[in-house]
Amino acid sequence: MAEKSSEFSFPPFSSLPLDPSGPPGNAWGRFGPDDQLGMLNLLTPAVVARAAEEIKTGIRVSLDWPLTKPKYPSHGRPPFKHEIVNRARGPELRVVNDDVLTFNTQASTQWDGFRHFDWAEAGGIVGRGVLIDYASWAIEKTIELKPFQAFQIPFAHIQDLVKERGITFRPGDILFIRTGFTEAHAALTDDEQKALTERSSPDFSGIESSEATLRFLWENQFAAVAGDAPAFERSPPVGPDTDHRFVLHEWLLGGWGMPIGEMFDLEKLSRTCRELGRYSFFLSSMPLRVGDLYEASFCALPWLETDC
Repeated sequence: MAEKSSEFSFPPFSSLPLDPSGPPGNAWGRFGPDDQLGMLNLLTPAVVARAAEEIKTGIRVSLDWPLTKPKYPSHGRPPFKHEIVNRARGPELRVVNDDVLTFNTQASTQWDGFRHFDWAEAGGIVGRGVLIDYASWAIEKTIELKPFQAFQIPFAHIQDLVKERGITFRPGDILFIRTGFTEAHAALTDDEQKALTERSSPDFSGIESSEATLRFLWENQFAAVAGDAPAFERSPPVGPDTDHRFVLHEWLLGGWGMPIGEMFDLEKLSRTCRELGRYSFFLSSMPLRVGDLYEASFCALPWLETDC
């Protein structure tokens, strides 16, 4: 069950689209005609202050996958490049070295979104994170993980996991789903990593693209969603077993203004949550402060709590 927001009244999912002239399922105008933050409006001072109560142990875990990962980015994107440039001039001057980093913002951990200037100005994505650790749950249930196949994680599995682990949601939560992608990627040889990128179709597992999934995301009033998979939802999102009317990227980004995080490193977070018996935490994530970015690399850091 999810709490209801005390600051915002949410129209039912059945009322979408709010703007008949817009795309299917849109929530345009939900936060006013000139809004640029979308669902991040749910991260009010009161919501963030309450989320800070999650900090009990002070344990900190980075969710950033190294910028060097993957070594072979998809879709022909250039790999990460690190140059050390010596700036010293003359034999008697002190040695001065600069680090010059060149990378594609869509190659590694990223927030996939609708340009990011306004939420960088608003202070980033800060609030209560909740982890749905599908990979560990699937192993417990002897369900095969298929991170490098176009496999849809059934929404029914997500429902069962949430119920079994007693996970609850609050308005403004940031939802994370672990599929096991980064763990499986780390086990690949260099040749296998390269072959993965060179495939004719970018097949990766992800959450089911369906009306049921969208209803779940809307009714729980998440501010943002993220995962370790390259696309959060199954990739490619449209196939013989999917309904093209419910592509999550189209509904969440353009329709609701809900950022989608991709290729987060959730391995240490998963281990820590299992050790503590907790799946909620305080999250702080700040996109690069560059205007008009379509994708944004960032720094993400959660603080975990216990029941104490």
